[in-house]
Amino acid sequence: MPKLTRKLIGELPASDVEFCVWDTQVTGFGVRVRPGGGRSYVLFYRLGGRFRKLTLGKADGGYGLDEARERAIEKLQDVREGIDPQAEKVADRNALTVAELTDLYLEEGPALKPNKKETSWETNRIMFDCHIKPLIGRHLARDVTAMDVSRMQLDISQGKTARNIMLGHRRRSKVRGGKRVAAMAVITLGAVYEFAIRAEHLQKNPTKGVERFKTVRKERYLSEREIAALAEALAEFEREDARYAVMADSVRLLMLTGCRKSEILTLQWDFVDWAKGCLRLPESKTGSKVVPLADDAIVVLKRRWDETRAPEASRGHNSGDTTPAIGAGSPWVLPALKGDGHFVGLPNLWTKVKAKADIILHRRVGELGGDLREVRSLASVRLHDLRHSFASFAIADGASLFLVGKVLGHKQARTTEIYAHLSDDPLKLVANKTAARLSQAMRF
Repeated sequence: MPKLTRKLIGELPASDVEFCVWDTQVTGFGVRVRPGGGRSYVLFYRLGGRFRKLTLGKADGGYGLDEARERAIEKLQDVREGIDPQAEKVADRNALTVAELTDLYLEEGPALKPNKKETSWETNRIMFDCHIKPLIGRHLARDVTAMDVSRMQLDISQGKTARNIMLGHRRRSKVRGGKRVAAMAVITLGAVYEFAIRAEHLQKNPTKGVERFKTVRKERYLSEREIAALAEALAEFEREDARYAVMADSVRLLMLTGCRKSEILTLQWDFVDWAKGCLRLPESKTGSKVVPLADDAIVVLKRRWDETRAPEASRGHNSGDTTPAIGAGSPWVLPALKGDGHFVGLPNLWTKVKAKADIILHRRVGELGGDLREVRSLASVRLHDLRHSFASFAIADGASLFLVGKVLGHKQARTTEIYAHLSDDPLKLVANKTAARLSQAMRF
């Protein structure tokens, strides 16, 4: 077994299961590597006939190797004197601040929630850093009351944690508050306290009984003429610059499949089942799922396949001047314009597409003599609203909520129930047909 070094720790690859690499100098001391790639220094020891595990700290950004090794030696000395380091650690946690408790949740929470996605843990971290820690991070976790949580929710809703964060050279991120974010902060903090209770660090959850803000879901359903305007805007962008083809096809696939943005932008050719006419996504918000593909969506995919293959050298052409296609040979259906990754510039370009589509929509309605006051702006339309619109068109054509949920990949029926109000017209049609037959039958 090689000696544990900082270089070795940095090169340890993540695996599907948690594993430990042991030190050759200090017995029981090692580095634990989680499936998500997180690394922590740990110490295994035996006391009173029982094996115990003590987490010493993070190996990536926390303790240095030498410091962690020295701490492990100190803890082993305590064990020899009959002192249980783990019991001391549990006692110390009674004095944890909220900030320290959230860090502990991110470090040890995956053991209690092995099926929680890495992206969800990252979302939690952002919530902690941007909203919860700035407001109550210094409070002792055991002393936080329901009133403290309620004040935190109110402060976040009023934008007291809103600010700009520098992410790097010329890169900023806007942290926004609002009622929805405030309510989510209460839910997230509640999960932290439930973890602390299950791990026997604390006895009560102060978020219990806190009345959260009721948030209104923002659904925007596009009409046929709005879809047509967006499609024309995409075509105009493509005519202006061929590089916009990737962006245009990403929007078309969102429209034609009802998939989420992340599912389309990270789509790989290996996920496309040409024989069955479907997408087999190994990962999504609800886990792995199969997405049935409409014929028009398959047409877009086949065209993308042809356009992203390396061009064959034409016979008799000796200049050697050939321009490879964007993403030639890439595993991504929507490759990045530069580099080896997938396309990521859609959100910024989507704003330009909506602006152009707005101009087209007003022009078309004016040419047809329509009332321009009835034209709604597309500025507030989100990319996720394309998914809502897919469902609305399906229900308008008479599809049941059950089938719409299956196409969208909903795991629970109540998720699809947000579209129930859209089925009023098809239901009225059924009621009219049934009543007409009954009326006929009542005529003697």
